[in-house]
Amino acid sequence: MPLPIKKALTHLRVADPVLAGVIDRVGPCRARVYTEGTHFGAVVESIVYQQLSGSAAATIHGRVVALFGGREPTPRALLKLDDTVLRGAGLSGQKTAYVKDLATRAASRRFPLERLHEFGDDEVIATLTTVKGVGRWTAQMFLMFRLGRPDVLPDLDLGIQKGIQRAYGLRRLPTPPQVLKRGAVWAPYRTIASWYLWRLLDLPSA
Repeated sequence: MPLPIKKALTHLRVADPVLAGVIDRVGPCRARVYTEGTHFGAVVESIVYQQLSGSAAATIHGRVVALFGGREPTPRALLKLDDTVLRGAGLSGQKTAYVKDLATRAASRRFPLERLHEFGDDEVIATLTTVKGVGRWTAQMFLMFRLGRPDVLPDLDLGIQKGIQRAYGLRRLPTPPQVLKRGAVWAPYRTIASWYLWRLLDLPSA
């Protein structure tokens, strides 16, 4: 479902005058939820994107998809592919192991990957983080931009920490507990607040 942007902006402007200023500087919210394909394909893509620039990750992900005729792989199709072929597409050995672990779980049918949209936020995180290479940050990105959950604040994200530091004129980066404390007033729309903090970093310093 789409993010409730209109309601979120009304709440955030009233709840936090500093964030209201950030919203004015950044402009309209263009956050979107990516619902195409399967949850499996979305998690595979998020693993590919870990610790890479957007352009490099997009290139590698495109090569991986090309191995399957331009379509996102199914778990069983990915398991049949030799590891050397995936590494030849640009995946590291570590990420190859991660996507194979995900595929093994998804192919078993005991792992409820394609039903995650039925779960609460904490249950989604708990389920996804049982997969090798999927940490809380990756699970939070899945919640925000795959499932469209409106109240996720990725406290470990360096971009969020830098955005808060810039917006509030802090001398030091806030710690994850400080991020959560400051962001409490943004609930229940912390996903939209997070998007604005990321976009603030794209603007020149005031």
